[in-house]
Amino acid sequence: MKVVNLKQAILQAWKERWSDYQWAINMKKFFPKGATWDILNLAEALLEQAMIGPSPNPLILSYLKYAISSQFDDFSRDLCVQALLDILDMFCDRLSCHGKAEECVGLCRALLSALHWLLRCTAASAERLQEGLEAGTGPGEKQLAMCLQRLEKTLSSTKNRALLHIAKLEEASSWTAIEHSLLKLGEILANLSNPQLQSQAEQCGTLIRSIPTMLSVHSEQLHKTGFPTVHAVVLLEGTMNLTGETQPLVEQLMMVKRMQHIPTPLFVLEIWKACFVGLIESPEGTEELKWTAFTFLKIPQVLVKLKKYCHGDKDFTEDVHSAFEFLLKLTPLLDKADQRCNCDCTNFLLTECSKQGLLSEASVNSLTAKRTEDREQAPQLKSGENANIQPNPGLILRAEPTVTNILKTMDADHSKSPEGLLGVLGHMLSGKSLDLLLAAAAATGKLKSFARKFINLNELNEFTTHGNGESTKAASVRALLFDISFLMLCHVAQTYGSEVILSESSPGAEVPFFETWMQTCMPEEGKILNPDHPCFRPDSTKVESLVALLNNSSEMKLVQMKWHEACLSISAAILEILNAWENGVLAFESIQKITDNIKGKVCSLAVCAVAWLVAHVRMLGLDEREKSLQMIRQLAGPLYSENTLQFYNERVVIMNSILEHMCADVLQQTATQIKFPSTGVDTMPYWNLLPPKRPIKEVLTDMFAKVLEKGWVDSRSIHIFDTLLHMGGVYWFCNNLIKELLKETRKEHTLRAVELLYSIFCLDMQQVTLVLLGHILPGLLTDSSKWHSLMDPPGTALAKLAVWCALSSYSSHKGQASSRQKKRHREDIEDYSSLFPLDDTQPSKLMRLLSSNEDDANILSSPTDRSMSSSLSASQLHTVNMRDPLNRVLANLFLLISSILGSRTAGPHTQFVQWFMEECVDCLEQGSRGSILQFMPFTTVSELVKVSAMSSPKVVLAITDLSLPLGRQVAAKAIAAL
Repeated sequence: MKVVNLKQAILQAWKERWSDYQWAINMKKFFPKGATWDILNLAEALLEQAMIGPSPNPLILSYLKYAISSQFDDFSRDLCVQALLDILDMFCDRLSCHGKAEECVGLCRALLSALHWLLRCTAASAERLQEGLEAGTGPGEKQLAMCLQRLEKTLSSTKNRALLHIAKLEEASSWTAIEHSLLKLGEILANLSNPQLQSQAEQCGTLIRSIPTMLSVHSEQLHKTGFPTVHAVVLLEGTMNLTGETQPLVEQLMMVKRMQHIPTPLFVLEIWKACFVGLIESPEGTEELKWTAFTFLKIPQVLVKLKKYCHGDKDFTEDVHSAFEFLLKLTPLLDKADQRCNCDCTNFLLTECSKQGLLSEASVNSLTAKRTEDREQAPQLKSGENANIQPNPGLILRAEPTVTNILKTMDADHSKSPEGLLGVLGHMLSGKSLDLLLAAAAATGKLKSFARKFINLNELNEFTTHGNGESTKAASVRALLFDISFLMLCHVAQTYGSEVILSESSPGAEVPFFETWMQTCMPEEGKILNPDHPCFRPDSTKVESLVALLNNSSEMKLVQMKWHEACLSISAAILEILNAWENGVLAFESIQKITDNIKGKVCSLAVCAVAWLVAHVRMLGLDEREKSLQMIRQLAGPLYSENTLQFYNERVVIMNSILEHMCADVLQQTATQIKFPSTGVDTMPYWNLLPPKRPIKEVLTDMFAKVLEKGWVDSRSIHIFDTLLHMGGVYWFCNNLIKELLKETRKEHTLRAVELLYSIFCLDMQQVTLVLLGHILPGLLTDSSKWHSLMDPPGTALAKLAVWCALSSYSSHKGQASSRQKKRHREDIEDYSSLFPLDDTQPSKLMRLLSSNEDDANILSSPTDRSMSSSLSASQLHTVNMRDPLNRVLANLFLLISSILGSRTAGPHTQFVQWFMEECVDCLEQGSRGSILQFMPFTTVSELVKVSAMSSPKVVLAITDLSLPLGRQVAAKAIAAL
């Protein structure tokens, strides 16, 4: 066939399906080289033919691509380059492809090579201009301006940048080449004299460099100054989890900062504000010391870790300085804290921050001067009133190095001369030393090793009873070491939670006596003990000898006494004594003498006796309790005989505090009152906070309404919410609070409610998330009678809350549960395996819910009826463990979302899904592979793009897993079709 013109040649190539290089060879045969070659308008003709049908003709486009990449590297041929630039001008801002996914990825690659060509062309034009081949404003400058114009036009389209983002992940080597070209271009343009072209080139460079980080740019909230979530998370941690490690807290705070886009200075300010509020409102006594340790020892450590997350040391110190500047403006807050602590709190904090490298010396000096000036105007207390009280912050900061010294002292071998230890322990017992040291140890993560030392000391007693000759002095030292260590361990367990005491058990290792006793015999909140448990029924001969000893001798003997055995035998001995008293064998005077003997030397015996009595009283009828309660009264009352063992008064103070904690539950249940010797401080400030005779649902709704009105959660309300969560269970708690959220109709109220609810849910985030995403949301989304409650604003708020909870739980559930969550004695809400079965052969409960609501029930009746591709998600390709309840709940929620988007019925539930996805995109960081969106089926992407608010290239990039080839194909297809 004789080719008459170019159009004919193109048609023949298409009919015969020539490959791109065949096309090039044949074209050279048909058309001789020379001037005609440029005049043929080859590119325009190819483009015109390629665009005739409804979708571009990939074969003819491949000829054009081949021509671009192979034919026109000679940038000195101006007309060729200009022709190509004209082609680029035609399509660079309106690229689209409605073909297969592979073709769309091909388009991304083609755009990447076109960008590379453009950069090289720009560099060549700039070089020629620089070399001065053309004087004045000749064609060189014109060509450079044309190149930069095309670059700008190509890159200003977000769609193009998104396609290039995918291409960069597909072809890392080509991207490296682009970065090199960009550097080279920058060097050449730096010497150009034309400022307009220079700034245009810089703009293009910035756009190219922004392509890899397209998804990580978030605008920060600048219109708000208060962030109740940060406030509540800090308060929750300070009130309930002083012993927790800092890393989980840092991660949780960073998660809140990211999700709410909080600027760093305001974020740090909110942390300090929460600390000062905690200091001011903490009840006197142990709680106050805990808060002081949290503020002055733990939070500076938390900020040191936050510094690693926030980029750049210098910037972070500036942010901390700004935060303090804001803080100094809150004069009433600081004055009140200073008044409460009887010192200049800010000064202590600034010194600590300076030590940790969080503030420069100049900053500290200027901030201290400013605060000193402000303090002169503060309302002064009468000088005599607080003059003798030492400020807690100073004491806590001094206690911290003392903890380290005590740990070192206790590490030494004291088996030969244990008297040396008594001096150290005696010093610890006096005044509030013990609570100060424990608070400092808890805040610096040393409490566990502190407890281990006391356990070892308590065990030491067992091995020093061998041999016949034990002097009275040695016996009393041994008794004191046992008693003090036992009391301290009980005190630590009650103040900071029993998990601080427990060791990581290695198989075959013997469990220490105190651990065994604590787990089986020690009453704790929510723990029910069996008074007939074998641990309360030791060897009968030992019990008889102990009863005889208590009843007959004038005082407790110490020599050769095995205290571990006595502690285990005392429960059975008390039962014998009670029976004798009940049956009139013993008179009240004898009982008084026996109780004096029990607590007269070694307080631990009284603690073990009361522990059993508490379990025993629970099992008795109303008319049978009197004698047992009388016995508790006697053990808790003052001593009638002389005390002859060292540090008795100090030990009794700790014993009474332990007994009060142990008896609290049972006294409330039996409506009994026992007067414990008062130390002038409420030892159980957060106990029994619920108002009597009121339904707990009313208490919950009232409490939430108060918190919402106030705008922040205080420590007392945190404790009430925690009690209600224990009492009502997770589903009841979560469901009722969500109902309260959905009642709100004002936008600013709903947003505040979400911030507060998220922080309240932090009490047990994992379980709350499972209930919210696995039960409450599917219930709302699949029941058309409830759709009206999902309207804006409460619907938007619920979507936000659901995403925040899902992200927090998913990011933290790989780590360990925090100690406050381990305390819960509660089974899972429901067996998640029946709710969401593992294999796809049986329809899950969720899918049955879906099918009952859908016109076309066949599509959704069960996962087996759906084609594999419609439910395939990135999580399956990453082989995520689907036996994990949270993963199952997320996978099923995204299946539900996918089906709502694909269904024929639109309504508020469809709108809710859009808000949910928008919030996911808003909260996600770029490159966070393995986020909750990996559970979304790939097919959802094309459905989502149909929703106008979601049809943007950035959204598509954000919701697909670009680390997977299939994810990149799905994204390319969706973006190319926009």
